[in-house]
Amino acid sequence: MSDGKIRIEREGAIAIVTLNDPETRNALSPDLVAELVSFLEGANADASLGCIVLTGAGGAFCSGGNIKDMLEGTDPQFAGTPDQIQEAFRAGIQKIPALFDALDVPAIAAVNGVAVGAGCDIACMCDIRIGSTRTKFAESFLRVGLVSGDGGAWYLPRTIGYPRAIEMALTCRMIEAAEAKEWGLVTHVVEVEELLPRALEMARSITAFPPRSARLNKRLMRRSMTLGLAECLELSAAYQAIVQHSADQKEAVAALVEKRTPRFSGE
Repeated sequence: MSDGKIRIEREGAIAIVTLNDPETRNALSPDLVAELVSFLEGANADASLGCIVLTGAGGAFCSGGNIKDMLEGTDPQFAGTPDQIQEAFRAGIQKIPALFDALDVPAIAAVNGVAVGAGCDIACMCDIRIGSTRTKFAESFLRVGLVSGDGGAWYLPRTIGYPRAIEMALTCRMIEAAEAKEWGLVTHVVEVEELLPRALEMARSITAFPPRSARLNKRLMRRSMTLGLAECLELSAAYQAIVQHSADQKEAVAALVEKRTPRFSGE
């Protein structure tokens, strides 16, 4: 299915979401942002959705903000009074980090090329990032005199640690694929033609498990990053109680005991 600036394809429980504006290197125009927000808003409610693979059309993952739109003031986030600009950010691109933070569905970024500025940040909003030999990252807001108004200041340090994040932010240095793996921006680097197959292979391994349990595992780990140990243990016990009363958890145990492939229903 094509919604214009993003393309959504389904492979069973997996949604392949492609940023689909290759002429701008998949820049985050208001239309693209709105379509991505619309997809993310409905993701948790889709019980059939087990994993998201996010990638870019053409040779880039995402080039961040559109420089031409910034110059001409055609994007509301770069026009008007300071108050109007602040509200445009809240109503626009800042919905994306908030929705990713609330997303229970596991998300894999297949970073197929450059991911700069907000493109780098969106990759960091995904749970897992896989790169190709052509993958490059840059937290390049200073090149256009900006700050990371899209939530990158929250996500990037949590992905690679503060010292490396602040180096990226203050130098705008391009991080090549090998260094990106060393720094933890990606966990795997593969040849270009292997990128999407590897991401889909990982997505299939995730969707092979009970979907409700997978979502709660992700939610628990995400929330535990901001909790103390006591609160984490309390939340863990609550989620454990939920999944232990699911049909899929009982099916998982039965399949292991009976040495057969499990048949999960989502219940």
